[in-house]
Amino acid sequence: MDSSSSSAPERIGPHDLGGLPAAAIDRREHDAAYWERQVDAMVMLLFGKGVITDFAQVRRGIEALAPEVYERLSYYERWASAAADRAIEQGLVTRQELEERIAALGKRRAP
Repeated sequence: MDSSSSSAPERIGPHDLGGLPAAAIDRREHDAAYWERQVDAMVMLLFGKGVITDFAQVRRGIEALAPEVYERLSYYERWASAAADRAIEQGLVTRQELEERIAALGKRRAP
């Protein structure tokens, strides 16, 4: 038996936490924030319109995030990122159009 077989398996990304120590999961019911419900609705709309045809496409988008981005984003922010990438892949919007719209919305929210 070689020494590599006794070591922990190589992680394939920041989402791959199998076997690592972690805090307990809070399983209490909680209300989703309004923006989280909006992201969920957006993803379901993209399913309904055929932009997303399999949830594996969302998972692939989430798993493709850079480790520092994955760690920084919340659960629904990861969904939003994956949905945006899928919409770009399908030609629904360009990255530039999306970035311009996000910037415009950010200016509207600024005090």
